[in-house]
Amino acid sequence: MLVIGIGAGDPNLLTIQAAQAIATVDAFIVVDKGDGASDLAAARSRILERHATRRPYREVHIADTRRRTDVPYTEAVATWHGDRVVAFERSLIDDVADGECAGLLVWGDPALYDSTLRIIDQVSALGNLTLDVDVIPGISSVQLLAARHRIPLNRIGEPVQITTGRRLADGLPIGVDDVVVMVDANNSFLSVIDQPYEIFWGAYLGTPDELLIAGPLADVADEIVSVRTAARQRKGWMFDIYLLRRTT
Repeated sequence: MLVIGIGAGDPNLLTIQAAQAIATVDAFIVVDKGDGASDLAAARSRILERHATRRPYREVHIADTRRRTDVPYTEAVATWHGDRVVAFERSLIDDVADGECAGLLVWGDPALYDSTLRIIDQVSALGNLTLDVDVIPGISSVQLLAARHRIPLNRIGEPVQITTGRRLADGLPIGVDDVVVMVDANNSFLSVIDQPYEIFWGAYLGTPDELLIAGPLADVADEIVSVRTAARQRKGWMFDIYLLRRTT
């Protein structure tokens, strides 16, 4: 089995290693997120059309379940992952023949804020399959954010923390002045708007709909909220990321 990082959305950001790996896959197991993510599905199809060329291949679609919002977060994630474990195992048993290579395409990098590898480990732990898994890294939205804003992620000799909007809302880590925030559904940067930060914000990185805003947080926060809200309404989904950098 190959778990292949395919970058942040632009087919040109696919690594040579990832392209070569895609060409060896017999069956791609695809998590279907529904019509709301049709543009992501189209981007994935363009990648396959370009690179899955050495042999016939097929796509095996499994329906994604929505994470529950009526239970604590960790419980909801555990249930959500459990559903995927069942679906992945069933698909690997029913839809991938002995001797065939299965492939999972992962947006960004499989090792960064993605649960595919954890889920595959849980499938293996069930003991019904023997999986030989290779992981192909991809260009993450973190790397692309820095490239688009033409900045280094870290300052000389200083750490960078990667966290989530949920964690940011609970307070910034002590002693860390540069924080990359992913998976922020609630504009959590507003919780530190009274502090001296610059923000480097990006949405839909690596796609034709890419959005970028940067500046002192207090000056551009309202603009980000407005642009973000309008984009979500237009597309039906939002994926953004930002770097907060303390200025004093």
